[in-house]
Amino acid sequence: MDKIAVLIPCYNEAQTIEKVIRDSRAALPDAVIYVYDNNSTDKTAEISKAAGAVVRHEYVQGKGNVIRRMFREIDAECYIMVDGDDTYPMDSAPGMCELVLNKNADMVVGDRLSSTYFTENKRPFHNFGNSLVRGSINRLFDCDIRDVMTGFRAFSYEFAKTFPVLSTGFEIETEMTIHAVNNHMQIENYIIEFRDRPEGSESKLNTYSDGMRVLMTIGRLYRDYKPMGFFSILAAVFAIISIVFFIPIFISFVETGLVERFPTLIVCGFVMMAALLSIFSGLILNNMTINHRREFEMRLISLHSEKKEKLKKS
Repeated sequence: MDKIAVLIPCYNEAQTIEKVIRDSRAALPDAVIYVYDNNSTDKTAEISKAAGAVVRHEYVQGKGNVIRRMFREIDAECYIMVDGDDTYPMDSAPGMCELVLNKNADMVVGDRLSSTYFTENKRPFHNFGNSLVRGSINRLFDCDIRDVMTGFRAFSYEFAKTFPVLSTGFEIETEMTIHAVNNHMQIENYIIEFRDRPEGSESKLNTYSDGMRVLMTIGRLYRDYKPMGFFSILAAVFAIISIVFFIPIFISFVETGLVERFPTLIVCGFVMMAALLSIFSGLILNNMTINHRREFEMRLISLHSEKKEKLKKS
């Protein structure tokens, strides 16, 4: 088992990857540096190998697929994940590792948004999207995460081995954050500097399509992790629609003694039934979620013992 593993997911980062590896080695001289190449068409893999990194490959396209492979294959007491585009200063890495190794943090978030991100980043819609995603997650999940979309994070062994990677693309950061929050893992915000990509290096993130996928991921995970809240909102919407259309029918009945729009009345009844079904669905799924959390806690205990055994052997 490695003490510290630096994980660098890469797709066509030949321009910057050597510097990222060099900076990683300078900041964390005892760490093992892994570069996971995701079907690059340039010389990312060759440059990484020449720079002294351990190069491995993930042939299914998508950042989520790369991270699934990383966490499955690498055993370490502390993982540092950083993008290969040289936008994150590695001199922050030792402080982030300190929080994992000595302060029991399960995930350390490299917080760009509290420092230089909004001035360095040249894509205004990215600024808006980051603020929207951060606000949505903090409100829906009652937490205080300062930067949800950052690609610079540190993880504990327990986090890496319990994180179920379901996303395939850039929404993976959102999924990581919500997994940690929902399972009451220790999360620390660590302010870092941010610099925009060097000239000639292009972002793989599509502002609109990937942004929509992130928002859909938030909705899906809110449904899965907070079913009572999700289905209560759905029930409230159905109930309001039913009541709004029922009121004119009721007023007409009081005035004339006749029900003039039977089809609308029937639809109102079915919509109200949908509201009641949503409430009961939320209750049932909420109990299932509680049982899942119990199983997750037992899994953490098992992993902690497993980690001790691996450390003894190494």
